[in-house]
Amino acid sequence: MDGLFACPRRNLVMSSSLLGSGVALFLVGITGAYVVDAGLSLPAIVASHALTILGPTSLKLGYVLRLIAQHQMRKEGWEACCVAG
Repeated sequence: MDGLFACPRRNLVMSSSLLGSGVALFLVGITGAYVVDAGLSLPAIVASHALTILGPTSLKLGYVLRLIAQHQMRKEGWEACCVAG
């Protein structure tokens, strides 16, 4: 697992993906759960409510991963780890 999170540049890309998908999931969940809920079936409403939980969770994970990447970039020689991987 250390190899996956060793490169700060890759961590920034993954964090941006998590942040973007978190916002999208949250907006779809809010729309389905509270805006158009009258026209949806019960499983779709339950899924929409689940997205209102999974979206912010993805946002939080993306933010923490971004903080980790920024912390790694403060160290000397962080560019060398990205070249090796």
